[in-house]
Amino acid sequence: MTDMTDINALETAADPEKLRRVAIEPLTRVEGHGKVSLLLDEENRVKQARLHIVEFRGFEKFIQGRPYWELPVLVQRLCGICPVSHHLAAAKAVDQLVGVDQPTPSAEKMRRLMHRGQILQSHALHFFHLSSPDLLFGYDDEVAHRNIVGVLAEHPDLAKQGVLLRKFGQEVIHFTAGKRVHGTGAIPGGVNKSLSLSERDKLLADIDQVIEWSQGALDLAKRIFFEDLENNRRFARIETNMLSLCGDNGALDLYHGGLRAKAPDGSFIFDKVDYRNYGDYIREQVKPWSYMKFPYIKSLGSNEGAYRVGPLARINNCDVIPTPLAEAARVEFRAFSGNGLVQSTLAYHWARMIELLFCAEAIKVLLLDSDITGNNLRTKGEMRDEGIGVIEAPRGTLFHHYRINEDGLVTQANLIVSTTNNNRAMNQSIRRVAADHFDGRELSEPLLNQIEVAIRAYDPCLSCATHALGKMPLEVELVDAEGTIIGRLHKDGSRIVSRCSL
Repeated sequence: MTDMTDINALETAADPEKLRRVAIEPLTRVEGHGKVSLLLDEENRVKQARLHIVEFRGFEKFIQGRPYWELPVLVQRLCGICPVSHHLAAAKAVDQLVGVDQPTPSAEKMRRLMHRGQILQSHALHFFHLSSPDLLFGYDDEVAHRNIVGVLAEHPDLAKQGVLLRKFGQEVIHFTAGKRVHGTGAIPGGVNKSLSLSERDKLLADIDQVIEWSQGALDLAKRIFFEDLENNRRFARIETNMLSLCGDNGALDLYHGGLRAKAPDGSFIFDKVDYRNYGDYIREQVKPWSYMKFPYIKSLGSNEGAYRVGPLARINNCDVIPTPLAEAARVEFRAFSGNGLVQSTLAYHWARMIELLFCAEAIKVLLLDSDITGNNLRTKGEMRDEGIGVIEAPRGTLFHHYRINEDGLVTQANLIVSTTNNNRAMNQSIRRVAADHFDGRELSEPLLNQIEVAIRAYDPCLSCATHALGKMPLEVELVDAEGTIIGRLHKDGSRIVSRCSL
C-alpha cells in the first residue's frame, strides 16, 4: 500500500501536458455537481488525482447588503437537501446579532427537534437511496442495475423503509419549520411556533416504528461492513484528525457544544473551544483548480492539519451518546478501532446509521417533553455587530459567520460548510483508491466507480461547498446571427485583461 507521502504527491503532476487525462464527470449519486480528473502516464500509472467543484454560487457575496433578519431564510437556499442546517446555523448567528446567547427552553427544543428531523431524513436518503446500490450489489455491478431502481426491484421492503424514514423526518421539519423544504421556523432570538398537541401526537404515533427501522438500518450497515471486513477496513482509508462539536461531558450533541479535535491516536488537539473563536484554530486555503476551500487546523499546518468531519468524526470524538440504543452502538463502534480512532472511510456508513438511531430516539424524548408545546418562544437583547453560528449538519460541522453595520445590513459573511471541511480528506481518499487500485490497469466503468464510492462515503453536498477564490474570471463573447464571434471581453477580478474586436 502506498504511504501518505505518495498520496499527497498525487495532487500535482510534474509534467501534466505529457499525460493522458481521464475525467469522471458528472459524479453520480451525490448532491450537486463535481468531477474527478486523473492524469495517467503511458503505462496507466496515476500521476495526479483531483476532486473539482465546478459550480459557483457566491452566497457569501450576494447576501452582503441584505438585512440580518433575512439570513435564516435566505441562506438555506444554498441547498434543497440540508436547508434546515443552514437555517439553524444562520439563526444561531443571528441570535448573537440581536444579543441572545440562550433562547428559551421551548425555542431551543423546537430547534433541536427540527434539526434531528433534518439529520434523520438526510441520513436515510443517503444510505438507502444513494449508497445502498454499491453496498448491496458491489462496486462492479452492472451500472443499469446499480441504482435505486435495482434496490426497489430486489429489496422492496428496504427501499420502502428508506422512503418512510425520510418521510417521517420531513414531517418533523414540516411541523417545526412550517414547510418540509425552506421553512421559516427559526427567527432572531427564537422560533415562531411550538408543536400543537395534534402534531405531537401524530409524530408520537409513528416514532416507535421509526426507532425499530433505524435499528434495522444500523444492523444492516454493520453487517455489510463486516461481510467483507478487510476490504472495507482498507478501502480509501486515510489517517486524519477528527473535528466536531461535543456537548457537556463530551456527549454527542448535534445542535450545540464546544469544538473538539482529536489526532489519529485519539489524543486531543484542542477541546471545549468556544466555536465563536474558530478563527484561532482553523485556517482556510484556496487552490486554483477548485471552487471549494481547503480548511486545516492552524497549529498543524496545511498538510498535517487536514481533518474530517461528519458522522465518522462525531462518533469517534464523543465520549457518550445520551440515548441507550445509540450509546450501545457507539461502544461497539469504538471497540472496533482498538487504540486510536476508526479511520476506515467506509465506516462512515456505519457511523451514519448510529446517528440515525440516535436522532430517532432523541426525537421521542423531545416529543415527550412539555416544553415542546410551550408558548415562551422568543427573547431579545442588545444588538451586536458580529454573530457566529455553528451546528453539526448531516455531513459535518457547519460554520456561519456574519458582520453587520449600524443599519443592520450584512457587511461580511463567511461560510465553512461540512463538505468544505472534508475537502482535503476526500481528495486524499480518491488518491488512496487511485494508488491502490488503478496503477497499471486498464480503466473501466466499475474501476472508476470505486472513486465515486469513496466520495459517496462522505455524503458530500457539492452545491453547498462552492466558494469564490477572490478572483472570479469571466469571459464574454459577442456572437452574430451566423454564429461568428465578433468580439470578446476577458476579465479577471476587477481588472480587464483583454478586449478585442474580430
